[in-house]
Amino acid sequence: MMTEPLGSPDQKNLGYYIALAQVGMEMAIPIGIGAALDHYLKWSPWGVVGGAVFGLVGGLAHLVALVNRENKSNSSKPGDSS
Repeated sequence: MMTEPLGSPDQKNLGYYIALAQVGMEMAIPIGIGAALDHYLKWSPWGVVGGAVFGLVGGLAHLVALVNRENKSNSSKPGDSS
């Protein structure tokens, strides 16, 4: 038995989930670039190590910015008693 979709997803939530996926890619892609540098320039293991550090710092900074933006938008809703 097939069910029909409930409707279009909430655009704000969809954007938030896409931004979270982007954070994951920001953490993974520098490691891949570092692995490529290790392979072609014979830097092993420093390209991967540098990519991991760069990806972790960049991804966490973006994640903190997303959480702060989400908290700010939730606390400024009308009718909020705090």
